[in-house]
Amino acid sequence: MLDTKLKPAYVLSIFIAVLTLVASAGGLFISNLYRDNSSFVLIGWYGNDLVTLFVAFPLLVITLIMSIRGSQRAQLVWLGMLDYTLYNYAFYLFGAALNRFFLIYVALFTLSILALIFGLANIDVNSISQKFQARTPVNWVSSYMMLWAILLGIAWIGQWLSFVVTGQLPQSGLDMDGFKLVATLDLSLVVSGLVLGAIWLWKRRHWGYVLAAMFNVKGFTYTLVLTVGSLLQANAGMEGTAALVPLWIFLGMACLISSLILLRNMKRE
Repeated sequence: MLDTKLKPAYVLSIFIAVLTLVASAGGLFISNLYRDNSSFVLIGWYGNDLVTLFVAFPLLVITLIMSIRGSQRAQLVWLGMLDYTLYNYAFYLFGAALNRFFLIYVALFTLSILALIFGLANIDVNSISQKFQARTPVNWVSSYMMLWAILLGIAWIGQWLSFVVTGQLPQSGLDMDGFKLVATLDLSLVVSGLVLGAIWLWKRRHWGYVLAAMFNVKGFTYTLVLTVGSLLQANAGMEGTAALVPLWIFLGMACLISSLILLRNMKRE
């Protein structure tokens, strides 16, 4: 049954799904769409488009349909995928060299913000939180989220401090602008949300369940992007990229397991 309060978010999500399909398919099949000078970055866009087209886009569409039909489990995954499109296309909008899809990236970024606002403002948080069983191992999930936030924060802040002391960027394959963009998005959109979600989940607050499911779904999907991108970069002979694959796999599997733990501990609808 369609929740009319969520209708604006659902309508926006349809546009997001269509544009996601266009952006990812275009990146894969339109030659010379990307105009970046760095091979590291170009391969990263290609890996991102692969995962977005064949994993993120289907997940968004399926969970959108199930959410419209009234599934609250699907609503949590759908919100996670909206968070993915927001975070993902922020990189394309602010990080990619100007190309023919610029306005598509603007639209995806803007529509994802609006869809998340309308979605989070209108979901039935109380009803969703009450569906989680008392035995849900929230301490395990929240501990992982806090660990993830701490490691991510230390990684970026530590590299920034190293730059302050030595004046040299870490050998990460990113130039100064790339480093600044990734660190900014991670510290603002990921670390802060993980910390808040972990604390609220530990305390079993209503919003803690929503944020935990949303961030872990998004975390699994995006670490898949990082895994595929690193494998492609390693295959192209780029040093240091293969060493990151075990880390991405660990984080991705932990996010997937955390998501499944939360969703499986929801009472049947």
